[in-house]
Amino acid sequence: MRLLLDSQILIAIMHSDIGSLPPIEAALSSPDNQMVVSTVSLWELSIKYRLGKLTLLRPPERMPSYFQSLGYLLLPVNHRHAVENLQDQPPTRDPFDRMLLAQCQVEGLRLVTIDRALIGHPLAWRAP
Repeated sequence: MRLLLDSQILIAIMHSDIGSLPPIEAALSSPDNQMVVSTVSLWELSIKYRLGKLTLLRPPERMPSYFQSLGYLLLPVNHRHAVENLQDQPPTRDPFDRMLLAQCQVEGLRLVTIDRALIGHPLAWRAP
């Protein structure tokens, strides 16, 4: 399965804190799953870091190479993602969340998240 990792999951990975989320840790370690990181999440984390709202163990400019070193694919934003009309609207107006869901819908991904506003969405990944 191809799994798009939400920003909160990326933070946990960078801080070596994914063990606090056992079902997600199992999904990350499964050879049957391909992890995908959206440039949308990298942008969101970079903004929060530069505003002083987020502490990261590495500067934003090193995040892409870090995730690639883990074998994760980077997903850029393209015109199809930008104009996608979500079949199921999420109960959030957050543009980052909406773009992640649009990318999931267009690319056939499932969103791995712990965000209460997204966890029940049809495009969200659920532990087996």
